[in-house]
Amino acid sequence: MNIVLAASEAFPFCKTGGLADVVGAITQEFSRARGAKVLLMLPYYRRVKNTASLKAVPGTFLVPVGGHIEPARLFYLKWGNTLVFFIHSSKYFDRPGFYNEHGKDYADNDERFIFFSRAVLEACKFIGFKPDIVHAHDWQTGLIPAYLETLYKTDAYFARTRSIFTIHNIAYQGYFPRATFDKAGFYGPDFTPDKFEYWGGISFLKAGTVFSTRVTTVSPTYAKELLNGQNSFGFEGVLRSKGPAFSGILNGLDIDVWDPQSDNLIPMGYDEESMRGKMLCKTALQKELGLEVNENIPLFVMVSRLTYQKGIDLISSIVPALAGKVQFAFLGKGEHSVEHTLKNLASSNPSYIAFCGAVDENLAHKVYAAGDFYLMPSRFEPCGLSQMIAMRYGTLPIVTKTGGLADTVKGFTDKASVNKATGFFIDNFDPNALIYTINRALEIYSNKSAFNKMRGNAMMEDFSWDNSSSAYLKLYENALSLGARW
Repeated sequence: MNIVLAASEAFPFCKTGGLADVVGAITQEFSRARGAKVLLMLPYYRRVKNTASLKAVPGTFLVPVGGHIEPARLFYLKWGNTLVFFIHSSKYFDRPGFYNEHGKDYADNDERFIFFSRAVLEACKFIGFKPDIVHAHDWQTGLIPAYLETLYKTDAYFARTRSIFTIHNIAYQGYFPRATFDKAGFYGPDFTPDKFEYWGGISFLKAGTVFSTRVTTVSPTYAKELLNGQNSFGFEGVLRSKGPAFSGILNGLDIDVWDPQSDNLIPMGYDEESMRGKMLCKTALQKELGLEVNENIPLFVMVSRLTYQKGIDLISSIVPALAGKVQFAFLGKGEHSVEHTLKNLASSNPSYIAFCGAVDENLAHKVYAAGDFYLMPSRFEPCGLSQMIAMRYGTLPIVTKTGGLADTVKGFTDKASVNKATGFFIDNFDPNALIYTINRALEIYSNKSAFNKMRGNAMMEDFSWDNSSSAYLKLYENALSLGARW
């Protein structure tokens, strides 16, 4: 099976969020599959320039965009058993940001990802790799399945190619005006509600959903929520139209990157049998962030994109009442107003509240390792990796019961549940419910045997990609069983 994975980001090469972690991990997992040849296609962003071992593919190839032709080049490197190709265009990708700058999206994001989507297919021809499966991720690559079923439908090179499209977060739909449809080079008669048209314009997410052979999202509960119109942002009708071709497959975690026993980014490794290293990680972080150094005070942590989705407004409303009784450490970047709120909270009580407004992979490892509890009161959560990472590091998550959080956390309910519980669910999305849940968590914290039991439960959970990658490979085989597209 020849597999092409296409995405706008993948760890460790380029990352803004969880999408990169998932694409990077699943690429490595698939590359170990027997009989599979796997390529990963990414944009050649400015930040990629310093990546070691990059080699150029000789020559250029041409990509039609908006009535003109854009030249493209390919660079590649070997990553385990996988070849990673970076599609180069100074015009589109040689910029400080991936999608935006100074908080504003690039005005030509439509053209940038028209170019990338079509370049993925042209690059396959350029290097002579005939894909059986093209697996596209999120709206930035949503036009790839659409191109396969329209402009490339009669191209014999892709006669056997089937497409999988994964929606990582339906809130980001890649919506652009009608002119973008023409810029992409599609046929006028296809601008209809059952194909491309979406609220008078075009949504790259809808295009990927409508035209792909199979559509997935990143957890079973999130898939059910979307079909029921819960946090679906008006997309439920599009997804229902796919019928059984739409499903939810739970994300996994790269357990080699996130392993508290062997993690060289934290002060001392540890496992569920011996937590001495975790205590050292806690006091080291307290010292680094300027918090009062006290291993006995409960430390609540959060590593996140700072957006409305993540419920940080709910957290900030209860922090002042708890500071002093507990400590808080926040790490992340995002909406300016959210950053401003957390910064003010930290400056008002620096011994008990710390905020680092950055995307810092090294510090993130330290924060996960140091925490006693992990805050994640998301309004909606397609899957979430943070709660899985937290549990792997023995940091008990406090989460809303939505999407992948419901699929991965086993909630504490009573004393009997301690033997299986790995975290705490917030019953309602309001400050009182959050404080109630935090107080229940603090009761467990004061009972060291119960707290250590829950920590052990959490660290023993299996969040590896084994089951998820098998589900994807079965989906690929199912899609290929449909035979040639023409």
